[in-house]
Amino acid sequence: MKKITIAIDGFSSSGKSTMAKQLAKKIGYVYVDSGAMYRATTLYAIRNGMTDKETGIDTQALINALPLIDISFAITPEDTQHTILNGEDVEKEIRGMEVSGWVSPVAVIPEVRHYLVGLQQQYGKDKGIVMDGRDIGTTVFPDAEMKVFVQASPEVRAKRRYDELIEKGTPSDYESVLANIKERDHIDSTRKESPLRKAEDAFVLDNDNLSREEQMEVLVKLFDEKTRGED
Repeated sequence: MKKITIAIDGFSSSGKSTMAKQLAKKIGYVYVDSGAMYRATTLYAIRNGMTDKETGIDTQALINALPLIDISFAITPEDTQHTILNGEDVEKEIRGMEVSGWVSPVAVIPEVRHYLVGLQQQYGKDKGIVMDGRDIGTTVFPDAEMKVFVQASPEVRAKRRYDELIEKGTPSDYESVLANIKERDHIDSTRKESPLRKAEDAFVLDNDNLSREEQMEVLVKLFDEKTRGED
């Protein structure tokens, strides 16, 4: 069976990363979390004094530092994928609210997007990959054979994100998470560089009321349809 490229885009906390991981594992494809790459870059900026509540992001300093930012992924003994920033496992750190608050402003910087898109395209040059993000089907892999756009209401997404943070022992409150999600939706959808939007040929998956099992049934069926008859 010929390998294809699968692009899964969607709003923040829509569950796209979870379903992308599960789908990749089920069909034997490589999974890449593009959002984690932006989060790792954001963490680097925070750690190196490039973010400030009063003045915002030191854009030029971050652009100059891009060649120094090495991002990779590693599989843990528990069979989960962790993000590695310059040799350090930062999976827990990049999921915190501080990074969440800065990641969208970092992601709108054209040079950051160009740098990370280049890395993402290298990961997928041999196909057989599932990648999730916000511009995978429109910018990173516009020719992907299978494109999915995931959506859910801000309230549902905020509840999922809040529950995830609490489960990980990260202090948070629902209203703050909801406000952050709405702000990120606005920034992601209105940015000039690769805004979040549904590719014209993407399948829309509204998962407000779908279980993970039901979502996977939909994705596997779509995958089978896209690869049926391929050599």
